Amino acid sequence: MAPADSPAPLQPGVPDVERRQIVKVAFASMIGTSIEWYDYFLYGTAAALVFNKLFFPNFDPLVGTLLAFATFSVGFLARPIGGIVFGHFGDRIGRKRMLYLTLMIMGLATTIIGVLPTYATIGIWAPILLVTMRLAQGFGLGGEWGGAVLMAVEHAPANRRGFYGSWPQLGAFVGLLLSTLVFRAFSKLPEADFLSWAGGCPS
Repeated sequence: MAPADSPAPLQPGVPDVERRQIVKVAFASMIGTSIEWYDYFLYGTAAALVFNKLFFPNFDPLVGTLLAFATFSVGFLARPIGGIVFGHFGDRIGRKRMLYLTLMIMGLATTIIGVLPTYATIGIWAPILLVTMRLAQGFGLGGEWGGAVLMAVEHAPANRRGFYGSWPQLGAFVGLLLSTLVFRAFSKLPEADFLSWAGGCPS
């Protein structure tokens, strides 16, 4: 059964009003995907630079870095699950609602990671909460990415679905660029300030 917010396929020769609506949906899908990937890549950079020091300080630096990257990898495990779950409910109750929900999940998880106390403050609970939030990030991204592509394709004319379906894919590159620029700007801070900003609550 088609969701209520999914229009019938459009044919070639789309009127200007409908064309503007198609562009609006595709652009919104790209923005949503960019935000999701920004959060995702921001975490990856933090895992490489600071999480080993803040969440795994009792390990050898190399082991701590590997453990930090292990928390990064769990997000990949959750992505297909998120795609399946949100794809199922997107078909039933509408993709727009699912996109809002996935953006909220990703935003909340990223915010919580940003304010998590470190290992020095709450001990083993710090990496446990970090992994939990990382799973939530992967779950949300898995649902948002697929849903964004479907929204763009379903609103596109029959002869332009590939073109408009490619717009959400640009979000990965936009998110990577933005996260890199943000980390580059803050990496100029003194190390103590940088670790405090990049790793959440100071110990």
